[in-house]
Amino acid sequence: MKNDVDKLLKNHQNLIQSDFKKVASHVQREEGEWFINTIMLEGYDVPFKYKRQKKYRDLKGQRVNLTYYPDKEQVAGFDMEIMRVVRIKVS
Repeated sequence: MKNDVDKLLKNHQNLIQSDFKKVASHVQREEGEWFINTIMLEGYDVPFKYKRQKKYRDLKGQRVNLTYYPDKEQVAGFDMEIMRVVRIKVS
C-alpha cells in the first residue's frame, strides 16, 4: 500500500500526503449523480473536498490518511483555497 502512495507522489509533484489527521467536520451533499464530500481537519482552515458515487459514512472524529493537492474554487465571485482529495482512508 505504501508503494502506491510513493508512486503517486513521485509522478505528481503537487500531491501532498498527510497521515493520522483528525476530522473536525464532514458534510455530504448530492450534486447530480455524485456526492460531494467536504471535510475540515483539526488544525487546518482549508476545506478538503472529494467526490463519491455513493453516500459515505460520517467521518467526524475519525483519524484519516489523505493524499491531496492544493486547488482554488470560485465561491460567490471570490477565489477560495481548497484541497482536492485524491485518496482518503480511515487510519
